[in-house]
Amino acid sequence: MTTLLRGRTLSFLRWPEGPDDLAACRYEEDGGLLLRDGKIAAAGTFAEVKAQAGDGVKIVDHRPHLILPGFIDCHAHMPQMQIIASYGAELLDWLNTYTFPEESKFRNTQHGRRIARLFLEELIRHGTTSVVAYCSVHKESADAFFAESHDRNMLNVAGKVMMDRNALDGVLDTPRSGYDDSKALIAEWHGRGRQHYAVTPRFAITSSPEQMEMAQALMREHPDLHMQTHLSENLAEIAFTQKLYPWSRDYTDVYEHYGLLGAKSLFGHCIHLSEREADALSASGSVAVFCPTSNLFLGSGLFDYQRFRTRENPLRIATATDVGGGTSYSMLRTMDEAYKVIALNGEKLNPLASFWQMTLGNAEALSLTERIGTLEPGTDADIAVLDSRATPVMRLRMETVATLAEELFLLQTLGDDRAVREVYIAGRPAKSDLAVQA
Repeated sequence: MTTLLRGRTLSFLRWPEGPDDLAACRYEEDGGLLLRDGKIAAAGTFAEVKAQAGDGVKIVDHRPHLILPGFIDCHAHMPQMQIIASYGAELLDWLNTYTFPEESKFRNTQHGRRIARLFLEELIRHGTTSVVAYCSVHKESADAFFAESHDRNMLNVAGKVMMDRNALDGVLDTPRSGYDDSKALIAEWHGRGRQHYAVTPRFAITSSPEQMEMAQALMREHPDLHMQTHLSENLAEIAFTQKLYPWSRDYTDVYEHYGLLGAKSLFGHCIHLSEREADALSASGSVAVFCPTSNLFLGSGLFDYQRFRTRENPLRIATATDVGGGTSYSMLRTMDEAYKVIALNGEKLNPLASFWQMTLGNAEALSLTERIGTLEPGTDADIAVLDSRATPVMRLRMETVATLAEELFLLQTLGDDRAVREVYIAGRPAKSDLAVQA
């Protein structure tokens, strides 16, 4: 199937230094994208791309909307859809009161398929085309997620959590069953279509030393996989971890000891890192995942984005919704809260940098820029179409918007799923009525 999209195309080449740094972008006022067999076959001005496409190609005119790479969410919990917006707990109480009882339902395969389907549909509705997802401890939940993801031809990264202590019996595995189930899931799903597996010890509190050794063994056997876990989200969590691992220098040292740091290792939150911990993450190329809405909602703290990014040994950083501790499926809403967190730390994040982070920046964090996060020819055709006039308030504000950066900031500050007019997954429409027709 070949389609030519027309609209204002925007993608990023590098980190934008400021709101006027358009050299960091590739922007076409009247742009064209030729989509063929799930890939971007050509990109440039509409006239140039149309000439390459030849006669008879199907044209979809999205003017005056912006056409960008689809958003990437680097940390979310599929089983937590029905506990989002639960009142009044900090992290450890949240897990015991809401999360673990909810995740115990995912032994049921039908329940897992239903929630996985709704989860992916919700992300797509908000313009997210790739997610790094935690499933529950049950193998069935990961099978359900990957089956739904594969049916949509999405590029997603996911894994079943490994957790063998300090939780309800209904959400515990063992070191051996966690290893065996993960091995089976890797064999079944990793590299199937666009699926990627992540070894997923939930966090050091819920994994015994024996299970951490099993996670280490999985990473040694499959060094191309991602690894995801949580780190330094909450002060009580840090204290409990060091009580469980009294030999460790700090929380990060636990993961370091078991060989889990590396260029494809994703550490959710990383709010309360010491300088030694930040240096260890930096030296290993590990990724700190900034989850602003959940950090605020659970009262965990303020991630120091600009300091971590610009320190002598900078950290690789991703951003994420962290639903259901996070309060929105939208990466626009997530970056709006990120802007506020960064402002509270005395800095400002420019609008171009926000959209770089949601697209190319998060793709770089996942080591997947050859596939997603750009509009470069040869990459996968995962695309979001944004309407800056989607609501009455946005339309009124757009009357006074004079620059691209102002428009992006408006989308980030006031936009939500209504601003996402269309989403393409591997070149096929996935949100509007066009998805039914395709």
